[in-house]
Amino acid sequence: MNAATGSEAPLPGHPVPAADGTDRDGTDVPRPALVRYALGSAGMGVYVTVPGLLLLYFLTDTLGVAPWLAGLALLVPKAVDIVLHPFVGSLSDRERARRGNRLRLLAAGCALAPAFVALFAVPAPVADRPWAAALWVAGWFVVANALFAAYQVPYLSTPTDMTVGYHGRTRVLSFRMVVLTVGILAGGALAPLLAGEGDSVARYAVMALVLGAFTLAFQIVGVGGVRDLLPTAPRTHPESPAPTAHGSALAQVRDVLRANPSFRVLVLAYLLVSTTTHLVLAGLPYYARHELGRPGFTTVLMAAFVAPALLTTPLWFRLSRSWGKQRCLLLCQAFFAAGALGLAAGDSAGIVVPVLCTLILGVCFAGLQLFPFSMVPDTVRSAGSEEIRRTGAYTGVWTATESTGAAAGPYLYSAALGLGGYAAARAGEEVTQTGAAHTAILLGFTLLPALLMAAALAVQSRYRLDARITRTTGH
Repeated sequence: MNAATGSEAPLPGHPVPAADGTDRDGTDVPRPALVRYALGSAGMGVYVTVPGLLLLYFLTDTLGVAPWLAGLALLVPKAVDIVLHPFVGSLSDRERARRGNRLRLLAAGCALAPAFVALFAVPAPVADRPWAAALWVAGWFVVANALFAAYQVPYLSTPTDMTVGYHGRTRVLSFRMVVLTVGILAGGALAPLLAGEGDSVARYAVMALVLGAFTLAFQIVGVGGVRDLLPTAPRTHPESPAPTAHGSALAQVRDVLRANPSFRVLVLAYLLVSTTTHLVLAGLPYYARHELGRPGFTTVLMAAFVAPALLTTPLWFRLSRSWGKQRCLLLCQAFFAAGALGLAAGDSAGIVVPVLCTLILGVCFAGLQLFPFSMVPDTVRSAGSEEIRRTGAYTGVWTATESTGAAAGPYLYSAALGLGGYAAARAGEEVTQTGAAHTAILLGFTLLPALLMAAALAVQSRYRLDARITRTTGH
């Protein structure tokens, strides 16, 4: 932030905010380019959803992997992301400094689709051995996550690279959120239908082929959108150091968190949010099958969880213009916790209650994605020009946080299943679960996410930047 004027520092090669300090609301951003940029999120939505929704279930109920081992097979690759994403973020910053854009790294991430297919296309000799199957999935998960990071980090740096203001960033991210919802809905609804009830590895492989092609097509469109939104900036002199922190990736994480208290609070709160939402995704197939007695109902619940975002994201954006992002985010967190507790009723009060509670979660989920992602650029740009120059490092830390939550959620749910004595099964086998296992399935899906989201709300309440920005801009 400019110390004299309190305004955000512009990036080289981009238009300067209005001289009177007014907040550019992003309405001057070309809509076709904005739409193409947003379409890149459709493929991302598939990847963030399908492994989170089906991979744990695929391991335990198709490959016969014990819950504790299945949880580790998902946790360890995501732990690698803690180092990988900040490294990719710094690499992204160096690319922008030297080449004027982040497009080369972004294009490399389009190789995600083949790795996504390999994740589910487990060869028969490997599938017959649970340990080998777990290693196969874990290995390809590392590869797929690396390629996803190569795309996601430069892609999500775009709103910060743009010189739009407080509400403008929310507008840009609201376009992304609507399209992301389409991708999540496509992945979350089609994946269970294409995979069936986990009766064969081949069904999962076909599912991955179809959705992998979908992902690749929209990733390519997203690359063009980023290119159109961000004309190539002036390059740093080849001998000039890249605007990133020195040292290891973990040292860069420490430096970024230390330099920006607002970002630090936002990261911790979002870690809890990401853990909660991915736990719910992982638990959906188990809840539908064992508590509702409707294995095919996973698609219905997934649609109820995601579809509301198509309608409510624009409404959340409008509400944030008068309430601010922080108040809206706290509201989403509170109602999400309440909705999770409501799911504990199961089908004892009729199937309508779980569907209505899932719809509440879906309305909140839209805000839980929109507001934190639009607040990240706020924290970076408020910190001044030096921090803006390492936007990729910030984005890398942020996506590592999201990835950590994506691992922690399923792992916590698998731990609950393990403690309850949940019995794994091979494709086609019928296993009767004990009462303790049913209790673990239910409480792990309802009480545990409610407690996690309540913790997120407590942390988020310490975020003060939003109030300062709204006072300064008058919004």
